[in-house]
Amino acid sequence: MLTNFNKSLLNYLCQFAKLIVLLLYLQSIIAYMQQLLSAVKINVSEGLYLKDPDTSDLGRQILTKSVVLIDELGFEMFTFKKLGQEIGSNESSIYRYFENKHKLLLYLTAYYWTVLEYRLVFATHNIENSIKKLEKAIEILTELPVNFTYNSTIDQVLLRNIVISEFSKSYHNKSVDSENNEGYYAAYKKLILRVVELVIEVDKSYMFPKCLVSDMLAGALHQHFLSGHFKSLTECGTSLTPTDFYKNLFSKQLNIDFNDK
Repeated sequence: MLTNFNKSLLNYLCQFAKLIVLLLYLQSIIAYMQQLLSAVKINVSEGLYLKDPDTSDLGRQILTKSVVLIDELGFEMFTFKKLGQEIGSNESSIYRYFENKHKLLLYLTAYYWTVLEYRLVFATHNIENSIKKLEKAIEILTELPVNFTYNSTIDQVLLRNIVISEFSKSYHNKSVDSENNEGYYAAYKKLILRVVELVIEVDKSYMFPKCLVSDMLAGALHQHFLSGHFKSLTECGTSLTPTDFYKNLFSKQLNIDFNDK
C-alpha cells in the first residue's frame, strides 16, 4: 500500500510531469512563431526608397550598418559618406537606394513599426480574453525589445534605440503633411489603430481610445528616453517600467483589472 508520503511524492511527480509537458508545448509554440517570422517579408511604403534595399546584399548591408552607425553617432552626425566607408562602397551607391538620409530614417522607423505590428498580431492571435489581449499589446508596445529570429539582420535593440531618440525628428518638419499623404507614416498609424480596436473591444463606451493609444506609443518612447538620460524626471527605471505605468493608466481609464484571472 502507498503511504501518505508516497502518495504526496507521486502527486508531486505527476504535477512536475505536467509542467514539463506544458513547457515543451510552449517551446514548440515559440519555435513555430519564429518559423513564421522567418518567412515574413517586411513591407515598407515604396515611396520611401528608390530601390528596395531588401532585394540585394548591398541594400541589406545599408540597412544593417545604418542602424549601427545612427545608434553610435546620432542622426545629425550620420552621413551617407560615413555609411559608404563602413560598408566598403561608394556614397553614390547608397543614393541609388535612398534619396537622402531623412528618407532612410523614415524607412527604418516604418520598418520598426511594421515588425512591431507583426509581433503584436502573432502574440495576440490565440488570446480570446479581450483584457488579456490588450495587456499583451501594452507589453509589446512599451517594453524594450530583444532580438528574435526572423528574416532580417537588423539589430532590433539598436533600432529601438534609434526610434526612441530620433523618431520625433522624422515627422517634426514642414513636410509632414505631404509625407503623410504619401503614406510614409502608414505603418505607425496602422499599429495605433490596431490597438485602438483592442481598447474598443474592452470598452465600447470609452470616449478617447485613439488619444489613449497614440499617447501610449509616443509616451513610452519618451519615458524610455527619460529613464536613460533624465532619471530625476520619471519614476520609470529598474524597479518600475513604462509598461507598469501604462498598464496602470489603462486599467484606471478603462476601469479594468489586468490581474483578474
